[in-house]
Amino acid sequence: MRMIMMDVMQWYLLLCAVVCIIRLILGPTTADRLVALNILSGIVLAFLVLSGVRHGRSIYLDVALVYDIFGFLGFLAIARFLKDKMHGEGE
Repeated sequence: MRMIMMDVMQWYLLLCAVVCIIRLILGPTTADRLVALNILSGIVLAFLVLSGVRHGRSIYLDVALVYDIFGFLGFLAIARFLKDKMHGEGE
C-alpha cells in the first residue's frame, strides 16, 4: 500500500510539474514566470524527498536541503534583478 501511494504521489507531482512548465512558457508577465519557476523548484524538492523516503537513502534528503537553499537564493537574485529593472525603466 505504501508503494502504491508513493507512485500516486509521483504521478501527481509530475502532473503539477507539467502544468508549471506550461505556465512558465506561456506566462504573460515576468512575475507569472517567476512564480511558476519557484513552484517548479518546490516540486523538484518534493521529488527528491519522495525518492529519499522511497529508497530509504538519507543522501537524497541532504541534496534536497542544499537544493532548497540554492533555489531560495536564486529566487531572491531574480527578484532583485527584476526590481532593479523595474526601477530603471521608471526613471
